[in-house]
Amino acid sequence: MTGTVLAPIGILLLVACLIAMITRRLGLPYIVGLVVGGFLIALLPIAPELPLSRELIFNILLPPLVFEAALQLDWRRFRDELVLTLTLAFLGVGIAGTVVAAGMHYVIGWSWIGAALFGALIAATDPVSVIAAFREMKAEKRLSMVVESESLLNDGAAAACFAVLLAFAGGGSQGPIASMIAFLWATFGGVLTGLTISGLAILIAGRTDDHLIEITLTTVAAYSSFLVAEHFHASGVIAALTSGLTIGRFGQSIFAADEGPLILSLWEYVAFLANSLVFILIGMNEASQPLREFASLAAVGAVALVLLGRAVSIYPLALLFSRSRWRLPMPYQHILFWGGLRGALALALALAVPASVPERNAIIITAFLVVAFSILVQGLTMPRLLRWYDLREHQET
Repeated sequence: MTGTVLAPIGILLLVACLIAMITRRLGLPYIVGLVVGGFLIALLPIAPELPLSRELIFNILLPPLVFEAALQLDWRRFRDELVLTLTLAFLGVGIAGTVVAAGMHYVIGWSWIGAALFGALIAATDPVSVIAAFREMKAEKRLSMVVESESLLNDGAAAACFAVLLAFAGGGSQGPIASMIAFLWATFGGVLTGLTISGLAILIAGRTDDHLIEITLTTVAAYSSFLVAEHFHASGVIAALTSGLTIGRFGQSIFAADEGPLILSLWEYVAFLANSLVFILIGMNEASQPLREFASLAAVGAVALVLLGRAVSIYPLALLFSRSRWRLPMPYQHILFWGGLRGALALALALAVPASVPERNAIIITAFLVVAFSILVQGLTMPRLLRWYDLREHQET
């Protein structure tokens, strides 16, 4: 049984390495190549069957990706942009989700609960997709910081809204106060969990110089913060983000002086493995979607509504900061709008929609199609857009 699972994973990782080499030579985004490669693999008669489940994404692949992204963040830059990114993440998700939900109800004809669940799960940009894409494209440092931070933070808002809506879908009833408490707990409960677990990891690491123990402690912090937070209905992404930021900020003085680069390199490698599997599996699962659905009213309408919601959540909010030190130049706003990629996170939440929701199957299929458009169209055109606005890192003076 173990061999039948590990063999196809080994083949997929080999394919991922080849795709990484080819895409870098061609100057294409790595994640686009992975999705296309996964799609083509699924068309082969001997293609392995590896379904993309919520448990696989949440329990195995997402925790190390979020933790590694936070570990690599520049704490000073993150802190300096926090007012802006919190506004874009939390208020922006609410605006975008409302636009999508209203459109799916009034235009497509979905029930309010189905439309609201879809709006919540698709409103947040996916940290896995966004961070992988922008690192590969080497965007300017401030632009990358704003985009990456917003994509990491906005999941907290989306997860909280989604959890509240799931309670309604399951027959529960929550008033405004209970909903607000659930929302706040998802956010601050995640922060508290991340701080507690990362603090314990740093405390224990301070008592040893063994690099293997230190590396193991970071692994425990990454997974434990995410899974413990999710167990207590807080945001696992916020917890893993907090844990990674805390260890990145305070752990460097605790871990052995020569182990910092080793730990960062290890986590880069882990992120590469997880990214490769996530996007190849997305491509393989896209191939299983009925072709007629790609041109369906729901799919076309959902893509248009997601883009509209993203625009309404970026440009007006950026205007609020136009006379402050957080001012976003117009090219930055365009990149934030078009670079709001969706990915594994949206699919994981879609797969968690209960069977009692009438549109469950339609939500899953539509989420896959929106993710496909996001990665293949938006992701493929992002390098050209960055070059057009002269926003690559090597252009900075």
